[in-house]
Amino acid sequence: MIRVGHLTPGLVPVFLALAIRLSCAATGGDGIGFQSAEAWSTVPALLARIVPPTFPSREFDVTQFGAVAGGITNCTQAFSRAIAACADAGGGRVTVPGGKFLTGPIHLQSNVELHLSPDSEVIFSDKFADYLPPVLVRAGGVELYNYSPLIYARDCTNIAITGTGKLNGNGAAWWDWKSRETKAFFDMSAKGVPVEQRVFGTPEAAIRPNFLCLLSCTNVLLEDFTIGSGPNWTIHPIYCLNTTIRRVNVDTDGPNNDGIDPDSCRDLLIEDCTFSTGDDCVVLKSGYNEDGWRVNRPTENVVMRHCSSTRGHGGLVVGSEMSGGVRNVFMEDCHFEGTDRAIRIKSKRGRGGVVENIFARNLTVKNLQHEVVILNMDYSSDKNQAANERPPVFRNMMIENITGEGAPVAVLISGLEDSPIENIYFRNMTVTSTRGVAASNVKGLTFDKVNITPAQGPVFDFTNATDIAIRHAVAPPNTGVFLKLEGTNSGNVRIEASDLTGAKRAFLTGAGVPGDAITTHD
Repeated sequence: MIRVGHLTPGLVPVFLALAIRLSCAATGGDGIGFQSAEAWSTVPALLARIVPPTFPSREFDVTQFGAVAGGITNCTQAFSRAIAACADAGGGRVTVPGGKFLTGPIHLQSNVELHLSPDSEVIFSDKFADYLPPVLVRAGGVELYNYSPLIYARDCTNIAITGTGKLNGNGAAWWDWKSRETKAFFDMSAKGVPVEQRVFGTPEAAIRPNFLCLLSCTNVLLEDFTIGSGPNWTIHPIYCLNTTIRRVNVDTDGPNNDGIDPDSCRDLLIEDCTFSTGDDCVVLKSGYNEDGWRVNRPTENVVMRHCSSTRGHGGLVVGSEMSGGVRNVFMEDCHFEGTDRAIRIKSKRGRGGVVENIFARNLTVKNLQHEVVILNMDYSSDKNQAANERPPVFRNMMIENITGEGAPVAVLISGLEDSPIENIYFRNMTVTSTRGVAASNVKGLTFDKVNITPAQGPVFDFTNATDIAIRHAVAPPNTGVFLKLEGTNSGNVRIEASDLTGAKRAFLTGAGVPGDAITTHD
């Protein structure tokens, strides 16, 4: 059965048709009938809705409100006065001139653009008490009150941070908190404790604030600046609508220093950004277990293009906090070199949520540390006990036009027995790697013109896989085994219009696999 969930009005017919074509293609239907152009044809209308805010021509220089350059004088009140004056005047630009400025938290207001002039650097205090009183945030996918993020806005309309200056989180003082962070807020969420009672913001609780957090904001622009060395996640939009992030350079280290974490956001454009991060580069989230189900807001309608990374756990990542769902995501024309992975979609049993309608094309990869693409439902970094047996769902994705070399694994897909990963389509992929494609607990996979050259092992290694199509493939010379199939639930694996003469052995099946599970077709 094809399921599409509750999509944005107007996109339902398109994505329903795409899901049906994906399923038909994988089960030997119309062959190459699934055309990603149908999905990508929805992008212009999406981009037309994502319009950056504009601001009045008023300018408020922070030095006119008491800010002193040099990086020694604390300018928190000067920034606050400049922002308040700008907002009271009806909006405009708060300018940080060239020089170093030390400050505590910066809280933006509606209709305010914070502009970082060339050669400016805002350095944030490393005194924990400066970030009190606690404010509402989402930490690890759970709503609570904690230390203020270094830059924060809540319920604002028309806000921006622009300019080629630098935001320096000076966050090393916070980093050793990672090893002793309380788990109490996860327990509170599971027990349904009201958000107003989830109050932290103490060194004993050790919940690190994020760097730039925008909560429930509309019409957001982040443009041209360099940002790094925050306490935790770097750029964290939560419940935001109509967000543009472009030409931002995220250069950061430290534990969990993700680049950009859109969290239950809608209509988002990320373009021409560069990443060198201590964790994921762009990672889409939507809440953790019960709190994600309670809020029930997906991240949806996301375009990521013309981005690159040199370090990070994944270029485009989904999860693992995705209980509210993630859907309608488009990535194109990106380059990942030295990154752990290009695409990573991760979750685990107990998370629930649906990840669907993910489209990626025109990617180049080089010298990756792990997989080119990984979809896994056994994410092990979250040590919390599963709240229940509610499995996540991954379905309806197309990844095409990928070229690369130097990866330990080309593709790894790991579903659950009761929630197989389904309807995933790979097309036009040429990769050299140590190992090839490995997939377990999957249904409805298609590999069309996918040429993997592994240094060892089979090109394709499937366990409990059904309705699989491999089309227009070529076995590399001296391949030991082209396709290995195991699992008593495996079946309907079709190899079509492929040249397997380079393989010493075309197929190898395990005990209990039906004799007709693999068929070949000219």
